[in-house]
Amino acid sequence: MKTKLALSALFAALVLTACSRQEAASVASDAADTATEAAATATEAAGDAMDSAADAANSAADAAGDAMDSAADAASDAAGNAADAAKDAAGDAMDAAADAAKDAADQLKGN
Repeated sequence: MKTKLALSALFAALVLTACSRQEAASVASDAADTATEAAATATEAAGDAMDSAADAANSAADAAGDAMDSAADAASDAAGNAADAAKDAAGDAMDAAADAAKDAADQLKGN
């Protein structure tokens, strides 16, 4: 009887060991699935962050280009205005010189 009891206890121990190993493998598989899902979510979040960073960089580049265009337009306008002012001043100076020459010629004629 003792042998039967010992064999039954040994069989029960072996069955419990097999069950615990199977449960441990199941838990490990679940943990691996959870880790895989977390990695996929992290990868997606990293991709979204990269897209957002690229969009921000593109917006900054566009803003810099717009600022450069505005500065170039302002400089061009200022140069054009300066050229117009110089042309007007030169025309006024030429008119004044012509009037002075006419007056001088009239005085020489005795008028």
